[in-house]
Amino acid sequence: MPVKKQESIDTGERAMAAEKRPIVERRDFLKILGISGAAATLAGCGNTSIESGVEKVQSYVQPEDFVVPGNSVFYASTCTQCPSHCGVMGRVREGRVLKLEGNPNSIISNGKICGLGQASIQLQYNPDRLTTPMIREGGKLVTASWDQAMKIVNDGLGKDSRIKGNEIVFLTNSVSGHQKVLINNFLESYDSKNHIAYDSLSTQVGDQVRENIYGYTNPVHKIKEARLILSFGNDFLGAGVSPVYLANQYAQFRKAPRGTLIQIEPRMTLTGGNADRWYPIRPGTEGVFALGLANALIQHPEYDTTLPTELTESLKAYDKYTVGQITGINPDAIGHLIAMMWEKTPTLVLSGLSAEGHQQGYQNAYAIELLNVILGNVGKTVTAPMENPFPQMTHVNGNYQGLVALNNQLDAKNVKVLFMMGVNPVYTAPAFIELKNKLSNVPLKIAMVTQLDETAELCDVVLPLLSPVEEFGTHLASYQPEAIEIGIQQPLMEKLHAHTKSFGDVLLTLLKERDEKSYSKYPDYYSYIREAVVKSKPVFKSTLSDDDFWDSALMNGVLHVPLKEAQIDKVKIESVNLPKVETHPEDVNYPFYFVPSVKADMRDGRHANLPWLQESPDPMTTVVWDSWVEINPKTAQDMQVREGDILEIKSSMGSVLAKAYLFPGIQPNTVSIPFGQGHTAYGRYASNRGVNPFKIINPITDEKTGELALFATRVQVTKTALNEKVVKDEGPTTLQQGRKLVATMAADKAELSKEV
Repeated sequence: MPVKKQESIDTGERAMAAEKRPIVERRDFLKILGISGAAATLAGCGNTSIESGVEKVQSYVQPEDFVVPGNSVFYASTCTQCPSHCGVMGRVREGRVLKLEGNPNSIISNGKICGLGQASIQLQYNPDRLTTPMIREGGKLVTASWDQAMKIVNDGLGKDSRIKGNEIVFLTNSVSGHQKVLINNFLESYDSKNHIAYDSLSTQVGDQVRENIYGYTNPVHKIKEARLILSFGNDFLGAGVSPVYLANQYAQFRKAPRGTLIQIEPRMTLTGGNADRWYPIRPGTEGVFALGLANALIQHPEYDTTLPTELTESLKAYDKYTVGQITGINPDAIGHLIAMMWEKTPTLVLSGLSAEGHQQGYQNAYAIELLNVILGNVGKTVTAPMENPFPQMTHVNGNYQGLVALNNQLDAKNVKVLFMMGVNPVYTAPAFIELKNKLSNVPLKIAMVTQLDETAELCDVVLPLLSPVEEFGTHLASYQPEAIEIGIQQPLMEKLHAHTKSFGDVLLTLLKERDEKSYSKYPDYYSYIREAVVKSKPVFKSTLSDDDFWDSALMNGVLHVPLKEAQIDKVKIESVNLPKVETHPEDVNYPFYFVPSVKADMRDGRHANLPWLQESPDPMTTVVWDSWVEINPKTAQDMQVREGDILEIKSSMGSVLAKAYLFPGIQPNTVSIPFGQGHTAYGRYASNRGVNPFKIINPITDEKTGELALFATRVQVTKTALNEKVVKDEGPTTLQQGRKLVATMAADKAELSKEV
C-alpha cells in the first residue's frame, strides 16, 4: 500500500520556524485534537514538536513509483453516506477512483458494501457539483473567489467580531470524529455551545427509551445469537442503523439452526419482505400488541417474576381480544407467537421508526423493549456497548428537537450568523415550521455543500466542499457493535475542481482567525488529523513509531480500541409509560393513515442527486425515478383505482399528487409515499421529480420526547381523472406459467395453531 510522502525543508529553516511557534499548554493541546477522558490519561505526549507545521506536505495521492498504467491500486477509506460509516476500499486507476468495495479490516462492513455506498462515486463525478464559491449580490447568488467569500465571512466573524453565545449557530446532520471536535472548538471561541444536530429521520424516541431502561442509547443487538427475532417496524436490512453489519449478522442468523424472523408493521419494509411471517398492524398500536404479548408471557411462571407487581397488574388490561380489536391483528396470533418464543430461545425484540413515530411513540417503544426484559434477553441478545475512550469524537445523533431549537431561535430573531453543513432543512422541514421564510431573519447564512440545494440557494455565502473521496477525516459510527472502530477517511484521488476545499480546512482557517496561537501550527486539515491520530496511539497500545502508526492507520482504514467487555448493570422498569388501551377513533375528514416509507438508498432525500440510486428499482415495488402512492388492492378496488391513476393525498397541512401503485403489503386503510423525491433545487437528477411527503406531515409530536410523529398523519385520498404509466422494473407478474408453483393466502385465513 502507498504511504504518505513528505518533502523536508532545510533544517535551519525548520529551527527558525520552531522558535516562532507559539507555546500551547498540554491541556489545550489535547482539547484542540479532540483527545480527552481515558485517552488523555493514557497518552504520554512525548515529543510535542509538530513537524508537519514546518514541513511542506504533499498530497497523499501523488502518483507513486509502483503505479502501473492499467493496473488498479486500492486505498482504504471510510464511507460517509450514512451514520454507519463502513470501512471501504477504493479502486483507483490512472489517478481516478472507479469503484468502492467493503474493507475486510472493518468490523462494521466486514468486506461488504451496500448500494448506497457504491453510488457515492457518482457524487465525485456529478456534473452539477458546485465548483466555486458563491455570494449573494443584488438578491441572487453569483460566483466569487474564495477571497471574496471569506471576506464576507470574516467581516461578520473575524477577530474583531463581537458575536458571541447563541448569536452564532452551527447546524449539521449527525456528526462525529474531528469534524465534531473542530465545530465545537470553533463555537467555543465565541463562548457558544450552539451546535445543533438535526436529523429528519431521527431515532431519538427509541434511543431515549433504551437510555432510560438500560443506560445506553445504542445497546448491541446480537442478531446472529438469536433464534427468533420479533421486529416492530425495524427495517434493519434496509434503512436501519447499520444495514451492512446487520445484514451480515442476519445471514449468520439464517444458518442452521435457521432463525425465524417475525415482522409487525403497517407497511411492508425490505426487512418485512424477508420475514417468515409478516403481520400488518394498525399504525400507532404496536405498543398495545407488545403488551398483549407481555400479558400472555407472564402467565407462565418462568416470566412472571421479572416485573414489578404494579406493572404486572397493569398488563391484565391487555387481553388478546382487546388487543386484537385495537391493533387489527387476529387474537390467535398472540398465542402462536408466544409458543414460538417458548420454543425458539434466545429471542430478540426490536423497535423501529414506524412504531416510534407517533404521539405515543415513546410508550410504544417502551412496551416493545419491555418484551426483551421479560424474555430474559438482556445480557444474551441485548448487551452493553463498549466504552468509548474518545468522548469528544463520539457520534452525536441529530433529531427533530434540533430543528425546534433552531426554529425557536429564528422566531426570537437573535441569530446573527448561521452555518450549515450536511443538512437541507428547507427541504426536510415540515410545512408548518415555515423555515424558508424565517431564514430571512438571519443576517449572515453560510452553507458548506458539494452541490446547491434548496437551503443553500437561500444563503448569503455558499462554500464548495471536496467530495468524500477527496478529503481526510475521522468518523465514529453511531452503532458500535463489537468494539470501538474509528474510521479513517483519506483522499482516493486528487480533487477534480481546483476551487473546492475540505470542510476541515475551512474550519481551520476560521479558527486561526480566532485563535492563531493554537492553530497556526497546522498548515492544513491533513496535518491536524495526522497529529491527532498519532497522539492517540497509546490508547491502541501500539509499539509502532509515529510514522509507522500513521501509515498503518491509512493502510488499514480503521483503528480498533482493544476490546473491553461491558455489561448492562441495571434494568430500570416502570409502569407509567404503557400505551393506552383504547381504540383509535375514526376520522371522517381524514379516514386514511399516512405512513411514508424510508428507502434504504434515498433516506430523507439527501441522495436523490445520484442517478444510480434514481435508476435502482425500489426493492418492494421496482418503481424508479418517481414518487408513487402505495394503496392496498382491496381498497383500490373499492375506490375503482387502477395502477397509474393520479391520486391526491391531502392532510390538514397540504396535498400532493402521485401515481397509484397497488401494493398488497400495506394495511387496507393506509397509504404510503416514499421520502426522497420532490426536490425543487438539487441538480438535474433530483429536481422537479416526484413529490415531497415532508410537506404534508401534521404538527403531531411524541408526548414524551417532543420528536415529530412522522407516521401519525391522517389523510384524504381522492382519485383524479388523470392516469400515467408507472415506470417500474417489475417485469411479467405471471411467472408461474399457469402452474401453481407458489400459493399465497391472506394472513387472517391461516390456521395458526397448525403452524410450527
